[in-house]
Order: sequence, then C-alpha cells, then structure tokens
Amino acid sequence: MSKIEVDTIEPQSGTTVTLGASGDTITIPSGVTLDGSSATLTGIGTATTNGITEADQWRVTAGATANQDPISSNWERVDTDGFGYIGTGMTESSGTFTFPSTGYWLIRAQGSGYVSSGNSQAIRFIIKTTTNNSTYDNASQGTNGAYNFGSGLNTDVSTYCEFLFDVTNITTHKVRLAFTAGQGTEGFNGSTDQTLTGLTFLRIGDT
Repeated sequence: MSKIEVDTIEPQSGTTVTLGASGDTITIPSGVTLDGSSATLTGIGTATTNGITEADQWRVTAGATANQDPISSNWERVDTDGFGYIGTGMTESSGTFTFPSTGYWLIRAQGSGYVSSGNSQAIRFIIKTTTNNSTYDNASQGTNGAYNFGSGLNTDVSTYCEFLFDVTNITTHKVRLAFTAGQGTEGFNGSTDQTLTGLTFLRIGDT
C-alpha cells in the first residue's frame, strides 16, 4: 500500500476529479473533518450519513384527575404495534426525563384530556424544561377546552405542543410533562395499547 501526500488535488483537464471506481470503498478516518461550508454539494446518491441517532417515544398508561405537575407516574416506553426506537433512548424517573446525549432535541407532546359532565373548562398540557436540574419553566403549552352540557359523560379534548431544546449538559438539562385544569374533576387519559398522552424525543443535531 502506498501513500500520497499533497496539499491540493486538481483535475488534469476539465473540472471533474473521480475518487475510486465502482465497488471501491473510500474510508474517512475518525477525527477527520470534511468542510463543505463554501462548496456546492450535489447528488449525494446512496451515500450513508448518521441521520437521526436518537428517537424515542413514551406514554402514560393510566389517566388521572386534577392537576399533575409533573405527571409523575404510569410512564412506559411505547412497546406495541411495531414500535422501535433509535439509540440509547430516554431515561424516566418520577416523570422527569433525562437525555442520553447532548444535542438539539425536538420534544413533541400530545395530550388527551376530558371535561367532566356539566363543566366548562380548558385543559393544558405543558412541556417543562430545566437547565439547572432544579427550576422548571413552561417551555411550550397546548390548550383546548369544551363545554359539557351535563350529559353524564365526559367530553374528550386533545392538545399538541412541541419544543426544540438545546441540551448542552445531560446532568442539568431535563424535561417533564405537566397537566393543568381549573377544576378537580377534569383529567387526562392513558392507555397501555395506544398513545393517548405521551412524549416523542428526536435528536436532530449536535449542540
């Protein structure tokens, strides 16, 4: 095996340089940076890139009434209907979620709640984040409401919200999901068979 050391490679004629031939593998060693910031990149073809390195989903398996800040129990990683996750996945303890790695994380929350018979009420699902492992702020909120005319049945409503979280430290940066409603008879829904109330986590880039 031979080694060529040069500073610049230019085509002998024309404007195209070809690296390798069909069936060849060109290896880029660990630690090498390819800087294309000033280049025009076209047609990647079937080249393989890292893409999404972490993707995970969690859901609440049983509902509850009254405010929950955070929703601290009955969490499970989704495990039905062909579900799969990428990477290490999130870690949950008493409703607090810890990230497996730093990066820009897209957090999506869906919530299924209900307004009890005879009440007019708004329900809210709130993504809450901390950057100091102590104080949690409302990062994103989904709100919906209904007037229940007193049929004796609950009126279901649903909400959605999301937040892009720059996780620079997995020890200090964490996330929770909270539920609030004005009266103690409102609540949210859960299930072990399908996601009614839950969170989706996607790591979409380096911090």
